[in-house]
Amino acid sequence: MRIVAALGGNALLERGEHPDSDIQQSHVEDAAAALAPLAQAHDLVITHGNGPQVGMLAMESARDPELSHPYPFDVLGAQTQGMIGYWLVQALTAAIPGARVGCLICQTIVDSDDPAFGNPAKFVGPVYEESQARMLAVQRGWAIRQDGAAWRRVVPSPEPREIVEMPLINLLVDSGALVVCAGGGGVPVTADSSGRLQGVEAVVDKDLTAALLARALGATALLLLTDVDAVIDGFGTAHARPVSRARPDDLRGLRLPAGSMGPKVEAACRFAEATGGTAAIGRLDDAPALLAGTAGTTVRR
Repeated sequence: MRIVAALGGNALLERGEHPDSDIQQSHVEDAAAALAPLAQAHDLVITHGNGPQVGMLAMESARDPELSHPYPFDVLGAQTQGMIGYWLVQALTAAIPGARVGCLICQTIVDSDDPAFGNPAKFVGPVYEESQARMLAVQRGWAIRQDGAAWRRVVPSPEPREIVEMPLINLLVDSGALVVCAGGGGVPVTADSSGRLQGVEAVVDKDLTAALLARALGATALLLLTDVDAVIDGFGTAHARPVSRARPDDLRGLRLPAGSMGPKVEAACRFAEATGGTAAIGRLDDAPALLAGTAGTTVRR
């Protein structure tokens, strides 16, 4: 089988943890161990989130007195792809002796007139108390939104249209390589009438890019790996219950957190509808069981 696995931000940094390198590397090693059985039995392509990391780099850039202005988000996104990809390549090589593992920094084409540019909604960076978040929003010109019980910075998240490096990804996968690519949804770029690419100030949702990647690869399955057991119907209420199997229309009818589970459900639905393949949402540690349909939420057309 050909499988795309999308690692959530929890694979690198749990909520409330300090973004230290050694902490993140430890989580990456755990992720590699969880994915090793899939990589040994199937063609596996891995993508990952970068919300905490790109937010951290944005803060460092904004504070750097040597810079006349902060680095743009497209450049920061490329930096996180290299950093996280490096950790994943090392961990996967150690977990799967003999595997040929490579990381490819990717660009994702978005529309310059995407309405998301006027409605920032993608969470990046650490969590804050409401008073601190509002103070930072005034000081730094941020847009902020509530994320559960905390508050975070939000940036535009336009719809992914095309992964520029898709032919190269196919070439690597067809050669038997284990590929890490399109991290953080890919570096968001627009294309002018001549085809010239230009980075934009945004972060593409990694789950929607993962669905696009899986379709372009002709993948059999898309695994959206996070830190919860399954999609929860009635989340946050006394009637909450896990959803084990569902069709896209059923899932889209649920009320879900827009900034976390919502994009995962939409990505799973898009892949299942477009390909007839299987999408699954659940814990990283349950990755083989998710593929087998014995854990998490399985989505089929």
